Amino acid sequence: MALSFSTMKRLKKILLRLAIALVGLLIVATVAVKIASEPLPEGVSGAEADALAHRMLQSLNHEAYLTTEVIDFSFSGHHYAWNKAENRVEVRWSSHRVLLELDDLSRSVVYTDQTQPDSEERSKLIDQGVSYFYNDSYWLVAPFKLFDHGVSRKLVRIEGENDALLVTHSSGGVTPGDSYLWLLDQNARPIAFKMWVSIIPIGGLRASWEDYIQSETGVYFATSHKMGPLNIGIRDLQTATRKSD
Repeated sequence: MALSFSTMKRLKKILLRLAIALVGLLIVATVAVKIASEPLPEGVSGAEADALAHRMLQSLNHEAYLTTEVIDFSFSGHHYAWNKAENRVEVRWSSHRVLLELDDLSRSVVYTDQTQPDSEERSKLIDQGVSYFYNDSYWLVAPFKLFDHGVSRKLVRIEGENDALLVTHSSGGVTPGDSYLWLLDQNARPIAFKMWVSIIPIGGLRASWEDYIQSETGVYFATSHKMGPLNIGIRDLQTATRKSD
């Protein structure tokens, strides 16, 4: 049944009001993000920044991390058996099990419900597993990536607080270009970082690094991260110096 002229007119007014309301909400949200965001701090690269980075690594027993060959952990519903020495990792979530060969992803093996999927689904699950691994493992081993290829370091002076370390990843992972400002205690151990990352619109969002434990191989790992009301943690953490069958 055709709508009357008056009904059409009322519908147009309602749609116009909805459009105006949506635009208003977008403007408010944009302004709110800008107000909540912090500018990326300026820092100075060079010997002092590198020295602070080395102190930070020392506080976590970096030497033990270098000799650690296997790291198993769970994060955000994803489970990992990472053979760091051979650069391969088993990722498990839902009904999927992906055996990633990080040096050559084409050699990776995928199982769903204990069967191997077709090539298209296999490719999707490999990409998903890689994304999960790089994002999730960063919450565990980010402090040990300070001198990775493509990483720059800057010393940031903060009045009334300990010096901080600004780290920018220009390559690697799945979101190159992200920056993190590491906030440190008096022993240069990380207590939090602030993030300027592509997947979060608010710059300078703070996440804590706390509840440190010393793993079986002697490495100190933070197992809890708080971002406002959100608390995310590392579970089932185990380390070893050799892969056991």
